[in-house]
Amino acid sequence: MGDINMSMRDFMENLDKAGEVIPITDEVDPNLAAAKIMADYDGRVVLFENVKGSDYKMVSGVCSSRDLFAKAMGISKEELLFKIAEVIDNPTEPEVVSKGACQEVVEKTVDLAKIPIPTYTSQDMGPYITAGVYVSKGKSGRLNASIHRTSPIGKDKFVARICHRDTWKFLEESGGELPVSIALGLDPTVSLAASISAGDTPELSIANSMKPLKLVKCKTNDILVPADAELVLEGVLTSKERHEEGPFADISGTLDKVRQEPVVRINCVTHRKDPIYQALLPAYNEHRLLMGMPKEPQIYRKVKEVADVKNVLITPGGCCWLHALVQIRKKNSDDGILAGEAAHEGHKSLKHCVVVEEDIDIYDLADVEWAIATRFQADRDAKIWQGPGSSLDCTACTIEGSDRLMTSKIILDATIPAGKDRKDFLKAKLGE
Repeated sequence: MGDINMSMRDFMENLDKAGEVIPITDEVDPNLAAAKIMADYDGRVVLFENVKGSDYKMVSGVCSSRDLFAKAMGISKEELLFKIAEVIDNPTEPEVVSKGACQEVVEKTVDLAKIPIPTYTSQDMGPYITAGVYVSKGKSGRLNASIHRTSPIGKDKFVARICHRDTWKFLEESGGELPVSIALGLDPTVSLAASISAGDTPELSIANSMKPLKLVKCKTNDILVPADAELVLEGVLTSKERHEEGPFADISGTLDKVRQEPVVRINCVTHRKDPIYQALLPAYNEHRLLMGMPKEPQIYRKVKEVADVKNVLITPGGCCWLHALVQIRKKNSDDGILAGEAAHEGHKSLKHCVVVEEDIDIYDLADVEWAIATRFQADRDAKIWQGPGSSLDCTACTIEGSDRLMTSKIILDATIPAGKDRKDFLKAKLGE
């Protein structure tokens, strides 16, 4: 089972006891050098014990594999989709406490240069906070938690890429001055919950249903943040001041464009003693899993309406955004195509969807490719059409006179063809 504490530090200690944390003892420069090491160990937890120019340690890879999320929740990776769906439907209120480890040290004189914020590529506008969970409060009092990339532009100021979702909505409701607190150094379950869009359901309540979570009130605003965070930056997000933001690597691995984005003024920094800064490597496993995994329950629910669906996987090769695998128990000849159509409806950014049967391991991409090779004929088993595209798809085309993007959508029905003898399409059982 997963650790009952909602602390990244406790989670890391458990991993370390199992020999699953890679220690880097040599001095490492957060400017580019750290990113190279993170990429070399993608999928593993890496602890930088000696970060150049900082008293902080730094960790990366905390959210870089499905196995890590599963360990944090005490389940198997095959159960992740079902657990995520369950907690979205059954949120519970976190406990509010009077003291939190995240406030062991309070710094009201802000100097963001003390924090070892990495620069990931030489094309970035500068260092970037990538794992920061923004917590804000709407007019209704509902807390929102979401991840926004953030780059320092002064001793006490950031520019933040704010997509037009809840944080942006709260910012507009506030008249352009929204109190926010940015929490870093979080258990994988909190980061995952902050990546889920579930309407008016508070993300921190979703996190609490994954594993018990304690919240504490910030020092300079009335926002509640995870009490066991390593670091919290308290401030105000303002649309009254804008700054260039970007370029920066997106989940596609390509550079996102430059925009004019809101500024965050930081007025207080709180952290644990001997804090560990949490970095998240962009365009690699952590980034992709946090964006893609929350879409899997959406696809599953839609496919369940038309077929006997067993599992769904958004694949890393498709940037955990553009490609999906759907596993079904086939009962009718058209189940494969129907399942693929429903998958595209469940996640409208999908570009390619492969549907397979129960005997195919969707976590083994070679097995999926085998199903395509032995069960699929393009003129019979594919469906191709034009549909709304994703901004992350570099090949998507803009419709003339519109900002709307269009792309080709594909379903590959790699299930056993109807009307054929099924035994002719099954793998030989060697040794049996």
